[in-house]
Amino acid sequence: MQNFLSIWEDKAFEYQTMSMQLLARQVVICNSPDTVRHAFVTHAENYERKSPQMRNALSPLLGDGLFISDGATWKQRRQMVVPVLHTSRLGQFAPVMVQTASELGDRWAALPDGSAIDVLKAMAQLTAEIIGRTVFGQTLGSDRTQEVVEAFSEYQKYVDQRDLTSLLGLPSWIPRRHGAKIGQSAARIHAILDGIIADLRRTEDDGSVIRMLMKDGSLDATALRNEAAVIFMAGHETTANCLAWAWYLLSQAPDVEARLHEELDTVLGARAPTLADVPNLVYTRAIIEETLRLYPPVPLLAREATHDDTIRSRQVKAGALVIVVPWLLHRHRLYWRKPDHFMPERFLPGSPDAPEKYTYVPFSIGPRICAGLSFGLTEAIICLATLARTAKLRLAPGAVVEPVCRLTLRPGDTLPMTVSARTARPDAQAVPPAAPAQGCPVHHG
Repeated sequence: MQNFLSIWEDKAFEYQTMSMQLLARQVVICNSPDTVRHAFVTHAENYERKSPQMRNALSPLLGDGLFISDGATWKQRRQMVVPVLHTSRLGQFAPVMVQTASELGDRWAALPDGSAIDVLKAMAQLTAEIIGRTVFGQTLGSDRTQEVVEAFSEYQKYVDQRDLTSLLGLPSWIPRRHGAKIGQSAARIHAILDGIIADLRRTEDDGSVIRMLMKDGSLDATALRNEAAVIFMAGHETTANCLAWAWYLLSQAPDVEARLHEELDTVLGARAPTLADVPNLVYTRAIIEETLRLYPPVPLLAREATHDDTIRSRQVKAGALVIVVPWLLHRHRLYWRKPDHFMPERFLPGSPDAPEKYTYVPFSIGPRICAGLSFGLTEAIICLATLARTAKLRLAPGAVVEPVCRLTLRPGDTLPMTVSARTARPDAQAVPPAAPAQGCPVHHG
């Protein structure tokens, strides 16, 4: 698809529910706190299954992996994956995040001021390398990291969530558009993951996530690779997009950037962050959370109804697609003040503009909430703090940024920016008052 975001009319940012018939399927949009809670929490069992479009888009890559499985398979995999990505293990993961981000910061520092870089690619390689070191327990190396990043990007280019074959209710074995190219991209990723897993089987490194999954013994080689692919995709792609969007927004909002620098100078001075610093990086976290609001990495969460139901007096038939669209919900005019403005302050403790629980769902919500939520949020905070402490990025002259939605929400296929050195001020004393609201450079109206 060219751009899923462009299909929504202006009024969609005010509607609380929508219903339509799309070819052979009923489609219901949940766009209010009560309808989101109904579908994803109180009646989650009826809407556990991902949409046929999502399953067909990702099954060549993920097989029966956690992200698209359901029923007994999903419950088994969820019970296995959640403990190995739990918040209690961040103490093991955080130093790897800091080290990997610091290495990128050092490479940027060696460049002449004003050097051109592709920030989307840089963030994808950074987060892929972090996943490589934490999940697989080894350095991927620049060649292998670049190949994975390129293969994931290629895979997304050919995936079509419109998938008319699924909307018509036709079986999954019917050939899809670009099926051969999707298969080739998936095969590239599988080959790399298989090689890494084979290496791990020969080592005694019990600290990696994959080694911990191996210990259970219930996953065969294919299932283990499927879960590795899920973790790799979710762990590197979504965080990379979030960081790329954050750099873009900061380059357009100098007051927000100045307040970020003040916080980093106050909390960190001239040193890199640690996990212990994260609770004190409240404005850095607010920037990440506001970025996730404006540009949710997964802007559409679609499920298939198992049984008939009623949502706000609307009859929902078994087999209907029930969709929560964070792109709409996060910019909804009833639930957000200045919904199209970049205002990190709304996520600060005690803010009167703090979101209601079911109006902000960047990691989904309910039983299928992202298992790596704490990992991803901590990673984004640490990476932004580590790099912004010593570098400033600016959008390249003439560059035009347009959000493109495939599987995830990206700032196009590249994000050309320039990098310059920044010297931290270890003598900073206090964080300045709130920065004025910045109009979001890309909005719907």
